[in-house]
Amino acid sequence: MSKIYGYVRVSSMEQNESRQMVALKQAGVAAGNIFMDKQSGKDFHRANYKKMLSMLQNGDLLYIMSIDRLGRNYAEIQNQWRMLTKEIGIDICVIDMPLLDTRNGKDLMGTFIADLVLQILSFVAENERENIRKRQEQGIAAAKKRGVRFGRPETHIPNNFGEIIKKWENGQIKFDDALQECNMSQATFYRRLREYRIGREP
Repeated sequence: MSKIYGYVRVSSMEQNESRQMVALKQAGVAAGNIFMDKQSGKDFHRANYKKMLSMLQNGDLLYIMSIDRLGRNYAEIQNQWRMLTKEIGIDICVIDMPLLDTRNGKDLMGTFIADLVLQILSFVAENERENIRKRQEQGIAAAKKRGVRFGRPETHIPNNFGEIIKKWENGQIKFDDALQECNMSQATFYRRLREYRIGREP
């Protein structure tokens, strides 16, 4: 018996997938048959997408909100679409683009139109990914010019760092207490300790 599945993708943990989830549930996809990845669409190396692939069988139906939720790589979208519809033999319905519903127009003209729309939309999806990347690079470059620093803030060494080290080495305080007094992680403490000892070498 054929089954109905749904696939949801957002690019990061911060993005909200609720709009896609609502659309899939309204299309009749059971919550247990919806697979979601919070990952870039640059390729198809995604854990839940691969899990879904392993479950799809001939005659099943897959819903996605839009073609860019499937992916943002022009060539790979084409390959995945062909693999899903031809090799596995499922139908795909792209909710926001009715022309991309393989249940309809299975004649030559319908197939031609669907293929043409798929090529256009997958090109647009990859082009948008490239534009996003360029905007990010431009934004980072502009921020650096303004003096914005990226990465973790520098951990400052307390003025009594040497005394804390001495007490720790003499067994007067425990290692965890030394970390707490310095307000450092273990890795940062050891890095600062190494720098401190190098600085004291004659």
